Amino acid sequence: MIDIKANFEKVLNKIPENVLLVAVSKTKPVELIMQAYEMGHRIFGENKVQELKEKYEQMPKDIKWHMIGHLQTNKVKYIAPFVELIHAVDTFKLLRTINKEAAKNDRIINFLFQLHVAKESTKFGMLCEEVEEIIGSEEFKQLKNVNPVGLMAMATNTPDKQIVRNEFKQVKQCFDRLKEKYFKNKDDFKEISMGMSQDYEIAIEEGSTMIRLGSTLFGPRN
Repeated sequence: MIDIKANFEKVLNKIPENVLLVAVSKTKPVELIMQAYEMGHRIFGENKVQELKEKYEQMPKDIKWHMIGHLQTNKVKYIAPFVELIHAVDTFKLLRTINKEAAKNDRIINFLFQLHVAKESTKFGMLCEEVEEIIGSEEFKQLKNVNPVGLMAMATNTPDKQIVRNEFKQVKQCFDRLKEKYFKNKDDFKEISMGMSQDYEIAIEEGSTMIRLGSTLFGPRN
């Protein structure tokens, strides 16, 4: 039997107050997620649009839902009415679509640029230079219904902690560069979403402000 309460308390006691815990509820049933909700947790992350939409419809409306997985442009419309934060903006095309769907819903949607720092080619994301190119473009400045609040990244899935640490350092360096150059006076450009169950402690040491934990909280993936 998974002790959700104990798992959450253990993590919350371990992480600094300025680090946001996104409870990754993918593949988990509503009953299990409700245990975390009843403890007072309100920030949940899903990586599939269909599952996110279904859970949004079934669960209390004060939950802040984060879309943390790879997002296809044709799926944006399903989550645009309610999503709190989109973590994985990995192309300008996707960003344009989010802007369009946000406008239809009369919303401004917060998002993170996804950086690619891992050794695995299967992971999505952009180089820091590509993100900078987008931010510097005239077209980006015309997007009125999306709001950049930081960066997201995944490290290589490896037992070599030094590789993981170096990748997280790259993300922080990119963040600092963008903040200094483009967002110096934008207080809400402050999030670095990095760190999952296997590497969140290193991520926090390297500047993460937001960790995405699934199995640590809810047990092994179904």
